[in-house]
Amino acid sequence: WPHLKRNRVIKVLISLFSLFFPQIQFAEQKQEFNKRPSKIGRRSLSRSISQSSTDSYSSAASYTDSSDDETSPRDKQQKNSKGNGDFCIKNIKQADFGRREIEIAEQEMPALMALRKRAQGEKPLAGAKVVGCTHITAQTAVLMETLSALGAQCRWAACNIYSTQNEVAAALAEGGFSVFAWKGESEDDFWWCIDRCVNVEGWQPNMILDDGGDLTHWIYKKYPNMFKKIKGIVEESVTGVHRLYQLSKAGKLCVPAMNVNDSVTKQKFDNLYCCRESILDGLKRTTDVMFGGKQVVVCGYGEVGKGCCAALKAMGSIVYVTEIDPICALQACMDGFRLVKLNEVIRQVDIVITCTGNKNVVVREYLDRMKNGCIVCNMGHSNTEIDVASLRTPELTWERVRSQVDHVIWPDGKRIVLLAEGRLLNLSCSTVPTFVLSITATTQALALIELYNAPEGRYKQDVYLLPKKMDEYVASLHLPTFDAHLTELTDEQAKYLGLNKNGPFKPNYYRYENISAIHANLFHPNFYIYTNYHLLLYFLFFSLRY
Repeated sequence: WPHLKRNRVIKVLISLFSLFFPQIQFAEQKQEFNKRPSKIGRRSLSRSISQSSTDSYSSAASYTDSSDDETSPRDKQQKNSKGNGDFCIKNIKQADFGRREIEIAEQEMPALMALRKRAQGEKPLAGAKVVGCTHITAQTAVLMETLSALGAQCRWAACNIYSTQNEVAAALAEGGFSVFAWKGESEDDFWWCIDRCVNVEGWQPNMILDDGGDLTHWIYKKYPNMFKKIKGIVEESVTGVHRLYQLSKAGKLCVPAMNVNDSVTKQKFDNLYCCRESILDGLKRTTDVMFGGKQVVVCGYGEVGKGCCAALKAMGSIVYVTEIDPICALQACMDGFRLVKLNEVIRQVDIVITCTGNKNVVVREYLDRMKNGCIVCNMGHSNTEIDVASLRTPELTWERVRSQVDHVIWPDGKRIVLLAEGRLLNLSCSTVPTFVLSITATTQALALIELYNAPEGRYKQDVYLLPKKMDEYVASLHLPTFDAHLTELTDEQAKYLGLNKNGPFKPNYYRYENISAIHANLFHPNFYIYTNYHLLLYFLFFSLRY
């Protein structure tokens, strides 16, 4: 056999040797390396590698979608297997892979699947025409298919130019949904996609599901008469809710709106627990950074900031917090974080994370003072927190390192690492835990059902919170996943507390506090009493004054 298989054995040995000593190249390898593929060959090779990666790593979402085909989806004529072409996506041929992603997501979204099973016979959304603008991911696809099963017609665009999973969009288009989104849209593409969802002959929405307020803003700006038939708006982000309250205050909100962001299940689970996990995932995938010993400043200590800080502290980072709200600031101090102003630490920190929902949190002055190699990213919905526009000047050089990772280089050689061009890190650069999104998606579905079926006069032209009973219902749908068993009140106990045995169990003003409240109550009793004492004096002072 040595004579017959000697060459094959030698090749195997060379391959093994190269695996352990990659810096050494053999003559045969050099000859192969020098046979460089042509431009077309490189493109097809890239495509084959991309396809194999896509099949192997579902968690990579759309990262394997290289820009081999530089043709804009707007210039393509695509149709699904049924001949329908009312969509605009990257590549309809990715539908099978997207369907597998959706099936995986369904397993981690028990409440939404339970709601679909319980309510699809009643069709509570029959006649509803829902236009949506959210992140188009596998989890959103499960929500859209649930809304469809409950009787709704849906048209959808993406609320973020980088978060769309192209294969999921393909699966939705193949399933008959009108989807207008792809990863890497331009600003012009973004608004064009929203317009295609809204401006269609023979179809007019009567419900809006928004994430960030861009869809609502576009309809107000371009098609204000549509609000005559729209029954309500469901909004899930801090930015979008802020816009709704502004409209309400100005007397310009002409339909009822449901503030899902401040519902307990959305705020405490999606904002807090989701970001606690996804911040690490996003930073690791993009920069491969080690967190131990790194100095990090987190701008904002709301629920998102709390989640980010908890995760980074657990990984051994030294975490600073900036905050404008004295209550959130006190929580940060009680949780063991040092409260600072950004200009006090900007020269020394290794990572800057914004999560305020505000604008111009990190401006050019701060960017100029950052240390070499500082990582800058945003965990808020809006892309206005980091002043990225100020970095697009002739004296600064932009260098694309990998997908969603840019080095911005100063004339003296200093560089910062900017992630996702200042847009939402976790959904632009990684994925988020499906189970947590199940909670948010179920809340959104119930809010749509509530607004669509509410009798005339129940909701006026204002912004409302989700009823407490629905919050509790969403939570209860997720408990079976943990094999959790709720204790039931006896009639005597319910009467003693003045509650209905079936809930709601807390008044609307009740706050489901995080660990800082436990610190204040248990571990720092003197401080807690001291604070209450001063509050009492404060109210007494104002009572006497007025």
